Amino acid sequence: MRALTYHGSNDVRVDNRPDPIILESDDIILKVTATAICGSDLHLYRGKIPQTKDGDIFGHEFMGIVEETGSGVTTVRKGDRVVVPFVIACGSCFFCSLDLHAACETTNTGRGSIINKKQIPPGAALFGFSHLYGGIPGGQAEYVRVPKANVGPLIIPEGLDDEKVLFLSDILPTGYQAVVNAGIKAGSTLVIHGAGPVGLMAAASARLLGATQIFMVDHHQYRLDFAAQAYGIIPINFDEVDDPAAAIIEQTMGSRGVDAAIDAVGFEAKGSKIETILTNLKMEGSSGAALRQCIAAVRRGGIISAPGVYAGFIHGFLFGDIFEKGLSVHTGQTHVQAHLPILLDYILAGKLHPNIIISHRLPLDQAAEGYKIFDKKEDDCRKVILRP
Repeated sequence: MRALTYHGSNDVRVDNRPDPIILESDDIILKVTATAICGSDLHLYRGKIPQTKDGDIFGHEFMGIVEETGSGVTTVRKGDRVVVPFVIACGSCFFCSLDLHAACETTNTGRGSIINKKQIPPGAALFGFSHLYGGIPGGQAEYVRVPKANVGPLIIPEGLDDEKVLFLSDILPTGYQAVVNAGIKAGSTLVIHGAGPVGLMAAASARLLGATQIFMVDHHQYRLDFAAQAYGIIPINFDEVDDPAAAIIEQTMGSRGVDAAIDAVGFEAKGSKIETILTNLKMEGSSGAALRQCIAAVRRGGIISAPGVYAGFIHGFLFGDIFEKGLSVHTGQTHVQAHLPILLDYILAGKLHPNIIISHRLPLDQAAEGYKIFDKKEDDCRKVILRP
């Protein structure tokens, strides 16, 4: 089969790889009909995620047709069209029983990324995302093995084009969970840092749940312009506004700040020169620029929700400000399986249209070019999907 594989920092290629086979009784083999390049894939592409190895197959946003099923698969059958969560969960461990699927204790053979780990098991395995998370081959390929197929894959009703539901695999539930974690309801105000795919899905979800004032901070004006047109956000370009948090607070009632802040950027946030040097020297794990802005912009008693990926140490974290303002912080990988039914219902009802963010459609064989376009923000790129 053809598959997008890693060959070092900024070097990915579509190679010939062996077809996947059934390894466990609850596996399925999926013929991929649509897959996407995610912002998290760019962390891998840039060589920023440890234990990403030459030959690894990327891709954690995908869907397709069930080609083969293991003897223990009971929830799907050959010929079903399904979308697959990027989180691989067993469905029966302590955390899965709490609908905390990203914390599944049984699927990840890797170490996970916690530094001060102690005896705590790693969280769930992830498709196509380094050997810290199990080294499971991803879905930017013609075929993919899907473990734990009785728990993850969601059957898609007839009549829905792949593009309408593909993002159920990651960015839509990730943006939605970020908004739910932020406590957004009718009348809420918030700021979203990052106008990439997750930030856009967070804006869509916030509007759905009744937010009345949504600020969005980014420095790619074309992304801010799209978000303003699609979701009615108030754009803040940090290349033009020295202190976004101050500009936001000025526009809130009583200059109290917003009810919540969502950090959809993560550890590669544009920060100070010192932070850039420290992260390049691997003396610091993540840039804290976006988090500091979130802490500053939120009102007392407010919430910070961080779906963006972080790892390691962050200097200037300002935990004292979190304490003094009485803020709550919600973070972590997305518990995709728990959100899928409600999000599919929203799509079927015409209340969510995640496909509108797609800007580029390419065949799988042009995946390397898709990574370059997405990474460099060329041609006003918002989201790339690939068709094998």
